[in-house]
Amino acid sequence: MNQKAIVPDTGVLIDGRISELVEKEWAGGHQVKIIVSYSVIAELEYQANSGREIGVAGLAELKKLSELAKTGTVTLEFAGERPSAFEIERARFGEIDSKIRSLAKAFSATLLTTDKVQRQVAEAEGIDVIYLEPMKEPVQLSLAKFFEHPGVLSVHIKEGLPAKAKIGRPGEFGLKEITDKKFSSKEISAMVREAVEYSKRVPRSFIELDKEGATVIQAGEYRIVFTKPPFSEAPELSIVRPLVHMKLSDYEISPKLRKRLEETAEGMIVAGPPGSGKSTFVTAMADYYSSMNKIVKTLEQPRDLQVGPEVTQYAPLEGSFEEATDILLLVRPDYTIFDEVRKPQHFTTFADLRMSGVGMLGVVHAAKAIDALQRFLGKIDLGIIPQIIDTIIFIEKGRPSKTYVLSFIVRTPTGMREQDLARPVIEVRDLETNALEYELYKWGEETVVFPVAGSRQQPLTQRFDRAPSRDKFSGKKRFAGKRKRR
Repeated sequence: MNQKAIVPDTGVLIDGRISELVEKEWAGGHQVKIIVSYSVIAELEYQANSGREIGVAGLAELKKLSELAKTGTVTLEFAGERPSAFEIERARFGEIDSKIRSLAKAFSATLLTTDKVQRQVAEAEGIDVIYLEPMKEPVQLSLAKFFEHPGVLSVHIKEGLPAKAKIGRPGEFGLKEITDKKFSSKEISAMVREAVEYSKRVPRSFIELDKEGATVIQAGEYRIVFTKPPFSEAPELSIVRPLVHMKLSDYEISPKLRKRLEETAEGMIVAGPPGSGKSTFVTAMADYYSSMNKIVKTLEQPRDLQVGPEVTQYAPLEGSFEEATDILLLVRPDYTIFDEVRKPQHFTTFADLRMSGVGMLGVVHAAKAIDALQRFLGKIDLGIIPQIIDTIIFIEKGRPSKTYVLSFIVRTPTGMREQDLARPVIEVRDLETNALEYELYKWGEETVVFPVAGSRQQPLTQRFDRAPSRDKFSGKKRFAGKRKRR
């Protein structure tokens, strides 16, 4: 065979560099034959049909090769057997890679791969291999141009509409159109493919999620979320970038709160509505604890906290936060930042780590500070909440506006008179004033979150006009009539 035969694997086509090699290094009038396995095509087709952008990127690269072949720059040939559906689904176990190596052997060709394992296996089988190292030269991310305007927090692009941006600061921003042109589906897809390429070549960049209808990419400091049908009714692209990187000393924190963060707080919740500045604050907390010679880790999905290099960022291990917990306990962190505690398993994971003695700081979406605590109700037992959560910090307009501390006591709840109604009560107090603002306790099978009016008031005495009924909690008689204050 006079021609140089190259068999690329799936990763090479997704990576997008084979067309560059053809144009820059291998061009020379049919001197190179590219043999593409039908296994590769089937895998890319499966990924594209599943709505995964990596599949679309690989097929786009294949189209480039086809166009180069038409110009005579290279010879393109398709060979091999198309894999079964079972083999495609088991691609991660090496079924497809094995077929690609067999094709390279059959044609005495050189295997082109970006996969270290594929290279090692091929070398062991006596196959010539060209391994493409991860590229280190800078690549462009055209989406960054939307953030040239000062104060841009996020950019939102949807098919048929001009680009819009949130401009301002966390908690204080407005939505503004930043382009006159309306974007087509093709233009949005091109920007996503560029972001996929960028994520494969730039350090601290990766594809966090790639499912049918949704792709999440962390491209350096940019978090890119792309949705399309069937998940959304039209293609949409959202890009978020942290506006500022603040230190804890940049916040106006009271001496009481600072002392608590330094000495007492071990189970912390940072709460606030979306866009209020929670992530910026917990990033400052992570760097602060790291500067105190503490081992700090994060649990995130996606991993978009802009923390220092001393802080290791973990994602779910094999899709599971519970599996990641086992690893975290082995590395023995002093503090773990759990970004976005939302799903039921997130709450149990948070509780498990805290009960194991790890200092925890969780981020929770909430409209009010007390709402963050209520989100734990029903997920973990009421009695152990004070052992898991001792401090709630509510972020508003980018600053801590309210701090609650929790304590546990057995007494009669506020507003009740009968001593036999005493029960375990969780007190929620304002850190600055020590004012009692909420009480949590069990009443029968229900959990009561009682807002205490006049935060320092004594329990109200009560009088009832009807015969007593049974209290579900204590089994004692209680009155169900109308209460009257004395």
